[in-house]
Amino acid sequence: MLRRDTSRSYQEFNGEDCAGPLGSYQNNDVSEVEQDQASCDPSPDEDIVDNNVMPTGFNKACLKNVFTVILVLIYLLLTTVAVFLAYQTISDFMEKLNHPVMSVSYKEVEEFTAPGIALYPGKAQLLSCVHHYHDNIPPLVALGILEERKCIKEEVIYHGPYSNQTQKRAIVVRGPTDVRNRELIFLQFSRNETEEDFSAISYMIFAKFSDMLESSDKAAFMMDCERNYSMWTFSGGFRTWVKMSLVKTSGRGNESVEFRQESSVVKYIDKRPPQEQANELFFVVFQWRDPFIQQVKDIVTANPWNTIAILCGVFMALFKAADFAKLSIKWTIKIRKRHLRAKIRELNQIS
Repeated sequence: MLRRDTSRSYQEFNGEDCAGPLGSYQNNDVSEVEQDQASCDPSPDEDIVDNNVMPTGFNKACLKNVFTVILVLIYLLLTTVAVFLAYQTISDFMEKLNHPVMSVSYKEVEEFTAPGIALYPGKAQLLSCVHHYHDNIPPLVALGILEERKCIKEEVIYHGPYSNQTQKRAIVVRGPTDVRNRELIFLQFSRNETEEDFSAISYMIFAKFSDMLESSDKAAFMMDCERNYSMWTFSGGFRTWVKMSLVKTSGRGNESVEFRQESSVVKYIDKRPPQEQANELFFVVFQWRDPFIQQVKDIVTANPWNTIAILCGVFMALFKAADFAKLSIKWTIKIRKRHLRAKIRELNQIS
């Protein structure tokens, strides 16, 4: 009786602790214990260990998620900077393309192409037209004496380009060419009366004298020159010394020629008898200032290859950022799912 009660008490105690069935003892014989124990509940020590491990794993997962979010934000910031850089690069390229930089260079020449000098004397009479060298100007021509003109000239009569009722008479002479020997052309005019308020003779300088000679319609040619070139004047009773310089401007398929000049004026000391001083004298000298042609060009500083390279780098950075963000999101979802599966497994073990 005592042995049977003891066995029963042991079986009840063991049934409270283990989930699997136990075999019974039979007929006071020592037999093998047949026990299939599927699973046992964890011991109190194991519960303590699991409670200590779970917060550590949770903290690691949290840190990884926070780190991933920070990386995504950083790459979003870099993407924004890349987009701004691309916009700024395109804007700078268009700005430089629409506003080219002016480049100035100087070309030295031995001689210039002969320019055309158109003078509008009105009622004045041309007394002399002579080419000289080395700034050597001979004595003036006496009034009433016409010196042998040693220059090539052409007289053209045409209507003004801005008023068809205005008829103009232009004396076109061939300008100096030999800049090394300081070639100049000296012209002397005389006028005994004038109906104008100011005593002056107008003149105009255009690119090539040969273009006027070769033109079939000289009147139309002079009208076009008057539209495109500036007019200057020199006064009577003075010697006006005009030093010319040539400026060529090219850009956007257009090329233009401009004459710049520096003039100095010297008063003429009239030593003629008083009765002859009624005839006003005009003196003008044309000469090249220096043997340099100023060339002005519009240069586009925008380099398309640099712009393309920058844009390629920006787009590569954008694609890399998008790829990294995609992988980071996938990795975050995967870690989240793994964490949920581990949590569900732990809850199943506890239940």
